[in-house]
Amino acid sequence: MTAANLTSAGRTSSAVDEVTGLVSDLIRIDTTNTGDPATLTGERVAAEYVAERLAEAGYEPEYVESGGRGRGNVIVRLPGADPGRGALLVHGHLDVVPADPAEWTVHPLSGEVRDGYVWGRGAIDMKHMVGMSLAVARQLKRDGTVPPRDIVFAFLADEEAGGFQGARWLVEHRREFFDGVTEAVSEVGGFSLTVRDGVRAYLVETAEKGIMWLRLKVRGTAGHGSMLHADNAVAKLAAAVTRLDAHRFPIVLTAPVREFLQGVGELTGVPFDENDPEAALGRLGSLARMIGASLRDTANVTMFHAGYKSNVVPSLAEATVDGRMLPGREEAFERTLAELLGPDVELEWDSLPPVETTFDGHLVDAMAAAISAEDPGARVLPYMLSAGTDAKSFQRLGIRHFGFAPLRLPPDLDFTALFHGVDERVPVDGLEFGTRVLTRLLLSS
Repeated sequence: MTAANLTSAGRTSSAVDEVTGLVSDLIRIDTTNTGDPATLTGERVAAEYVAERLAEAGYEPEYVESGGRGRGNVIVRLPGADPGRGALLVHGHLDVVPADPAEWTVHPLSGEVRDGYVWGRGAIDMKHMVGMSLAVARQLKRDGTVPPRDIVFAFLADEEAGGFQGARWLVEHRREFFDGVTEAVSEVGGFSLTVRDGVRAYLVETAEKGIMWLRLKVRGTAGHGSMLHADNAVAKLAAAVTRLDAHRFPIVLTAPVREFLQGVGELTGVPFDENDPEAALGRLGSLARMIGASLRDTANVTMFHAGYKSNVVPSLAEATVDGRMLPGREEAFERTLAELLGPDVELEWDSLPPVETTFDGHLVDAMAAAISAEDPGARVLPYMLSAGTDAKSFQRLGIRHFGFAPLRLPPDLDFTALFHGVDERVPVDGLEFGTRVLTRLLLSS
């Protein structure tokens, strides 16, 4: 059976029917990734769940652990009609960031369906896309559907800590899984932005900022807290961090951000002024936090540690900074950091590169057509993600990446606040919409 033989209703009904249950099941499986091997949970149970669901549908899934520490990854390939075409990778990560149940309306591992939402840690980041991909993969296999080209479905570990035990490990050690893959889709994109009554844009990620996780160290002279001190490590580091926090990196208008803001201007009827891009942020609602961060580099202090007793001046003070830089700004970013922090601050860092592609080609056209079929009149726009994804690992294989995990969202939902936030949840009708769109995409791409 080929894609042309299937009716719209026939090819999506089962996937749509089961997607909510799959997402709820996945949320109930604890895959908390603290980034610390001593305290993380691991993805094995969730990976085994995915593998079992795929096997039920007729796949022979590959389960792979990176280093044998419960860091489970699952990969399957659905052969397409034209093996000469580049394959499409559909990937999602199984791990989630920690959550404090005391802060939540429902338990973050409940997967509860309430008030039209599926609630829990990972509902948005990103077990919703894992559930949609799993539902669609199962449906295509059960129906004997042959897509236009090979589709590789990958369910991955460790994205929340850089993918070193997931996507990056697979790229370095098991790259045969991705033979022939030329394009990929995953988080964070395909979600709707209501720009005015009844008018929606769907954002496709075509670029993401680079990451530099910095560890700052300052050394000084230890001594009694009651005495005079001219070489206080804590004070010197605090002064350096204050300079960094007060600095505003220059605005750099990249191609995806320009095209996005121009598109929003056309949809709202308020022209975009390239000389004042920050003025356009006010028309984006809560999304302004993320889009605003794509106008410039950022460096935010996230942890500070020093001392061990109230009357002891310590000899060492340390801080952690989350740095994000625009494509092409890596050297300028490093140079600015060194100037701001000064010679007393020792710098160590882990970094992941920016990602960037153009907003064109058959896959982009297929995304627009799939969205339009389910939401007539909507427009698809590119944008730059201020965070990072597993695309950073897959680009090492020359794979062109797009963020496209489709969701139609309520206009009043503060979507960006749900990423790593309290009361993370995804609308049930959004999941069903996304499953229909993803199916259309995979059958026409």
